[in-house]
Amino acid sequence: MTSRALSLLVLAAVLSFFALGNHQLQNSTEPRVAGIAMEMHLSNNWVTPTLNGQPFLEKPPLSVWLDAAAIRVFGATPLAVRLASAFAGLFSVLLLYCMLVRFGRPASVAWLAAFMLATTASFWSNARQVGEDALLSLGVTLALLAFFHASERARRGAPVLDPWLAFTLGIVISILSKGVLGLALPGVVIFFWLVIETVRKKRLEVVDWIRPAALTLLALVPLLVWLGFLYGQGGSASLKEVLWTNSVGRFSGSFTEAGHYEPFYYYLAKLPEAFLPWNLLVYLGLWHFRKQLMSNRYLLFFTLWLGAQFLLLTLASSKRTVYLMSLAPAAAVIAAEYALVLGARIRVHAARSAFVAAVVRHRRGVSGAGVLLVVVTYLGAAQWLAPREDRQLSFLLLTEKIHGLQQQGVSVALFQPSERLAGAGVFYSQSQLDSVMSGAELDRFLAPGADRVVVMESQSTPQLPLRVLDRVEIGGRVYYFVTAAPGADRRS
Repeated sequence: MTSRALSLLVLAAVLSFFALGNHQLQNSTEPRVAGIAMEMHLSNNWVTPTLNGQPFLEKPPLSVWLDAAAIRVFGATPLAVRLASAFAGLFSVLLLYCMLVRFGRPASVAWLAAFMLATTASFWSNARQVGEDALLSLGVTLALLAFFHASERARRGAPVLDPWLAFTLGIVISILSKGVLGLALPGVVIFFWLVIETVRKKRLEVVDWIRPAALTLLALVPLLVWLGFLYGQGGSASLKEVLWTNSVGRFSGSFTEAGHYEPFYYYLAKLPEAFLPWNLLVYLGLWHFRKQLMSNRYLLFFTLWLGAQFLLLTLASSKRTVYLMSLAPAAAVIAAEYALVLGARIRVHAARSAFVAAVVRHRRGVSGAGVLLVVVTYLGAAQWLAPREDRQLSFLLLTEKIHGLQQQGVSVALFQPSERLAGAGVFYSQSQLDSVMSGAELDRFLAPGADRVVVMESQSTPQLPLRVLDRVEIGGRVYYFVTAAPGADRRS
């Protein structure tokens, strides 16, 4: 391993794992996914993911499998359930470096692109959270880099078996992470690339289309095996929920319960923050390289990666900024390549400016200081900012109150729990809490007396015949601990 590769490994590992477990589960995704993993660990049912005891089939279960395995090995800690995402982010960074070197790019450019990926704010933060998006990004990155590598080697008449095996593995990871989206994100790039290749050659090379299609079908085998077991447990309704409701329905907008519906210009409005702090280099690079694309296959591929996936996500009804994570490797490449152009321009201007000449002479020190500043900034955010967010976003205080009541012999249930409340409840208590879903069930649960408490989310203070024992506010949402008010009339 070269010193440059080793330095990247150390930096990327520190950025990925430093202070990874120093804060609790936050926001909505982390408690939900961690709760699903805990239920899988408790039930030992590795086929049907559940939340609050009900099947949760929004996505295939690769991330949940890894999180549940981590819980089993390392215990029920926030660190354990974040490991899969952190490793996925680390592998994506190292993969980008290795493949750019194989593509013949200077090691310095490959290092810079990988470093920019590791320090793209959205990529870094999402790779340190519980969820499936970092795994999706890894799968898409592996599939597309391997596809381009295989295509270039085939064009030169070199053996292509290894890249195609890597392509297949990438598709497996992306599909098992996010279902149809994991197929569509690399697929749309490959489709447009093959269309451009066909136009260039002025003839249709059927084998160029058949090979990735056939290997994609092969990559579907693990998903089909899981679907077969899922059918055995949940029947056709479970298959419909995975393949139609949570895939096609989310894209078209017919699955209204999924949420995250935004106008078509949502991602356009997010561009100023999409690839911070390297945004300016990305967009200037796209403009600078626009006239070179048809003569430079390498730049064309990464530009197409950005553009095709951006178009696909824009057409989808369900939109979230985290979905742009799979575009980050391509953005990092464009930014690094344009940084190389800027470096050449600075060296030209060195002859006319003493200041610029001094910067050029000390470029190693200047570059090192810049890298150190970026890394220290991220490590500072991990060490101090993330734990401070626990005060507003963590469910730990609420679940500790639940655990304290249980130790006193009180039966605690959740009233119509949201996904985040249900997930946090089962993760931190390491047990399945009862749920009551209607007013009638609430009355029946509280009827025996004071040793029964229900936790409910409400925008207003619950009134008689309920008595509020305590309240906890998390992320602007208020959760009340209630019991039956003595002597109050019961509801019918």
